[in-house]
Amino acid sequence: MRKSVPAVIALLSLASFAAVGFADEPVRDHDITIDDYVSVAMLRGCVMSPDGEHVAFTDLRWKDQSDRRDYDIWVVSTSGGEARRLTFDSASDGSPQWSPDSKWIYFTSARGDEDDPPRNGERQVWRISLDGERMIPVTRFDDGVAGYELSKDGRTLYYMTERDQNDDEWKDLRDSTSDSIDFSHGKRAVSEIWRLDLKSWRTEQLVDEKRYIHSFKVSPDEKFIAMHTAPDDELITNEGWSHVDVYDAESGMVVTLPDKLYREDALSPYGWLEELAWSSDSEALAFSVGWDGYPNELFVAEKIDDQCRVRRLDRPTNGMTVGGGLHWRPNSRDLCFLGDFHARAHVYSITEVRDGKQGAMHQLTPGDIAVRAYSFSPACDEFAIIYNAPEHARELFLVEGPGKYRPLTDMNPQMKTWKLPQLSIVSWKGANGDTVEGVLELPFGHDPKKDGPLPMIVELHGGPTAATYYAFRYWCYGRTIMAVNGYAMLSPNYRGSTGYGDKFMTDLIGQENDIEVRDILTGVDAMIERGIADGDKLGVMGWSNGGFLTNAIITHTTRFKAASSGAGIADMLIQWSVEDTPGHVINYMRGLPWEQPEAYRNASPIWNMDKVVTPTLVHCGSGDPRVPVAHSQAIYRALHKYTNTPSMLLQYPAQGHGLGKLSMRKAKMEWDLAWFKRYILGEEE
Repeated sequence: MRKSVPAVIALLSLASFAAVGFADEPVRDHDITIDDYVSVAMLRGCVMSPDGEHVAFTDLRWKDQSDRRDYDIWVVSTSGGEARRLTFDSASDGSPQWSPDSKWIYFTSARGDEDDPPRNGERQVWRISLDGERMIPVTRFDDGVAGYELSKDGRTLYYMTERDQNDDEWKDLRDSTSDSIDFSHGKRAVSEIWRLDLKSWRTEQLVDEKRYIHSFKVSPDEKFIAMHTAPDDELITNEGWSHVDVYDAESGMVVTLPDKLYREDALSPYGWLEELAWSSDSEALAFSVGWDGYPNELFVAEKIDDQCRVRRLDRPTNGMTVGGGLHWRPNSRDLCFLGDFHARAHVYSITEVRDGKQGAMHQLTPGDIAVRAYSFSPACDEFAIIYNAPEHARELFLVEGPGKYRPLTDMNPQMKTWKLPQLSIVSWKGANGDTVEGVLELPFGHDPKKDGPLPMIVELHGGPTAATYYAFRYWCYGRTIMAVNGYAMLSPNYRGSTGYGDKFMTDLIGQENDIEVRDILTGVDAMIERGIADGDKLGVMGWSNGGFLTNAIITHTTRFKAASSGAGIADMLIQWSVEDTPGHVINYMRGLPWEQPEAYRNASPIWNMDKVVTPTLVHCGSGDPRVPVAHSQAIYRALHKYTNTPSMLLQYPAQGHGLGKLSMRKAKMEWDLAWFKRYILGEEE
């Protein structure tokens, strides 16, 4: 592998990027259908081999003759050639890690339907040879493993197990009463970390069951294990009661790092610990904390003056929002991460994070791309990234130079003939005269100047601490399927979205169901004025926070002819009371219900449902812990029983916050298209 990329790539203009295409593209003559949805491969994580010669990656796709999708492990050479699929079992194979000699790939898998491990359906660690010819189970535990990490020298496997523990004063009474009763607490999940010697196959417990461990990372020298811990596995305890614990192998002690910076001194104490990363020299531990409503922060723990000191890194000032993907560049103290910037996502680095100081921040991946994952190899300066762009779905690329991306995979060849939607970035003046951007999708070949305005659907992303990217996406919540059926689709990155600076994000706090609604509605006005949208044929749709905003918007205006609300909040008090991450509501309402009762009411669409005349289709999963079904039931009852507004409630059985079955995703798309066809276009099936 040639070393063609310097350790630090200067920030380049987006204009310097030459769009990456695939050779010999055929004519685009295929009209995309709902049935095409099943064919799209979705690449997720990627890991370069230590020698830099291969990249292992995971692909998530729908299985043949199945109503679900699974992960599989693939590998591709960085020198060229076709990607090879290594695993074929419907067992969600994932978390690949390379052996030091680059000959084996370790991974987790819940394969088998036997009574005994390793094929008892519990998640175990396996390894497969690079050629795919040999696959060997590494762990054989009755209850499987919850996570693992291979040591740098490949001699030791560190793994985590979980079990339930009863530890309250009501244990005896609880145990003597009916087994069918669900108790609020008293039994909790706890974790242990073990070390497995891969030569002697002896195990040793390192960390006992005093805590629940969400994730862990072993330092390269194996002297420390950093752990993201909480009292139990409930997500609510991760919001404000989680810690970074560090196990010292020499003393056998576990110490908790100071949390004052991201609890007491933070804008909100309800932050999520999200990622852990050790530097190559094992002397710096980086971790991230994310908040609903506030910018993510990066922290680094180092031993300075014989004391462990935790400090917050400076946040970017160019409008970029820090995301995930936290890694140290090999053999350096450059800290890398993913960041959102104006509907794009890139790899960024902060140079020389050392001794309480930090260097400059640089963008490593210029261009109109949305990077989803990346990986370095100690053997070369080139690195691998997975990204999607307006002209293709997620693929794996090798970064050979500034803005020079060589494709390593072609996992979606069927798309070369698809009539893809035309994507563009549009902007307008939103609430208070501030600039707001969005992604506009138009049908293939449509020219507004020649062909005139189209019926338009406004699609609203979730979060709201998220963004719609300027990249191809085919999913059941609106992207692609509406444009190929003749609609313009506007996806606003409204107030509160990532990638537009701290103020743009935090302006939403205390102003939900207000400022972002004005951002969205002024965008609709702009599309009508520009001849893109037909003002008499408008629809609105969204899922999660997009569902909440759909519920909110139809109480603000009667201009929309139809709406599709998915997993959307109706009432903030109910949401705080029953969702699994209530810090979200506390942050945006600026306090608890008894502290801010008016804020909770003002942000809740349910109090204004008498103003709604928009025919509304309501979707929800019956087992959704994030936005429980009561919200959708309340919206439907208000419209169907009390205001006589055309409405329909679709409850998807045994589904959570997203729809996990292909049949249900197809049903949602079919219902959305039929609903909009009737109420926007005035056509019946």
